[in-house]
Amino acid sequence: MNLEKTVKSLRKKLYTVSVFDSPEEAAEYLDSRIDGHIVGFGDSRTIIDMKLYDKLSKHNTVYDPNQSEDNDGFLEIAQKCLTAEVFLTSVNAMAETGEMVNIDGTGNRVAGSLFGHEKVYFVVSTNKIEPDLETAVFRARNIAAPKNSLKYDLTTPCVLNYKKTGELKCFDCAHPDRICNCVITYCRKMQDIEDVEVVLIDEEMGF
Repeated sequence: MNLEKTVKSLRKKLYTVSVFDSPEEAAEYLDSRIDGHIVGFGDSRTIIDMKLYDKLSKHNTVYDPNQSEDNDGFLEIAQKCLTAEVFLTSVNAMAETGEMVNIDGTGNRVAGSLFGHEKVYFVVSTNKIEPDLETAVFRARNIAAPKNSLKYDLTTPCVLNYKKTGELKCFDCAHPDRICNCVITYCRKMQDIEDVEVVLIDEEMGF
């Protein structure tokens, strides 16, 4: 993983980039930058582990779908996230060449990252960085998505295969609980969002 190359590539694609050695430092940075705003979260294990909801909700209005108790509540909060002033999420993979890749099942995380906010933060750990777009897509499909499915203890082929063999692998299945319904590549900063910042954490986190 070439972090310097990745940062340069992201900046060429018009992203603001910040790099931190630990999630604690990144969380303090975000807490200092986001104040008095309406904030929405995409579904992100990295953001959950950083306890950003607890930090930011002390001085912002924060909508986090993971604070819901059921699917109806999740969808209601997720819709509010789409109109927030500031949106935070992560990605499943990133290429040293500056592209980012996300897989989504419901669509709220991808939708919120593309349009309608004053600022978007992608909070990404460096274990998700791959040499190029092809390997980044492979990681998203064959590592991140099965791990995410495993988190929910789904009965999709990738989960059943992992429990049997220990192998992470996408089967491009037709299971009703499949979460790989959308694979999106961020090629460059979206035009109508004033600032999109990638917050890189040089530590292994998330999926």
